[in-house]
Amino acid sequence: MGDHEVETAAYSKRVGERLRAIRKQKRLSLQQVEADSNHEFRASVVGAYERGERAVSVPRLQRLAAFFGVPVDQLLPNDGPDFGVSPTIDLTEGARSRTNGDYSLTLDLRGLNGLVGPEAEMLRRFVTMIQIQRQDFNGKVLTIRRDDVRALAAILGVSGDAVHRRVRDLGLAYAST
Repeated sequence: MGDHEVETAAYSKRVGERLRAIRKQKRLSLQQVEADSNHEFRASVVGAYERGERAVSVPRLQRLAAFFGVPVDQLLPNDGPDFGVSPTIDLTEGARSRTNGDYSLTLDLRGLNGLVGPEAEMLRRFVTMIQIQRQDFNGKVLTIRRDDVRALAAILGVSGDAVHRRVRDLGLAYAST
């Protein structure tokens, strides 16, 4: 096997690790991916992608990104100086609080898809930016850190004190059960 083939195999494996990390964040089994995609993405094929046994084409990667609801670049490994960085994304509450400080607002992202208008578009861009920075693509909730609440208030055109009420009015306040 030549150098190019070795590099291609290693890259396919890293893409697969990213795919698996995103799928697990979404709490989907391979069988659920197959069923939820109306059999567009067969469990055996996605499993082969995840193990790096099969290379995924760019159009297929784009469709997978759309299926998972993430930007396509998030399915690609980071080729920066931290080449060996683990693709595992620790989203446990303990890990977040140890590294990121306190939170003060949790958005229910499922309600965001139903919103329309310029405010909704700005909210979607804001949420996407945070998801990319945190590598957090669970798609259900997003906790907004205290410092980001000010930016959210500006997007919503309200004071910092009124942001919680506005989020509630929009149907985006997450209520844990």
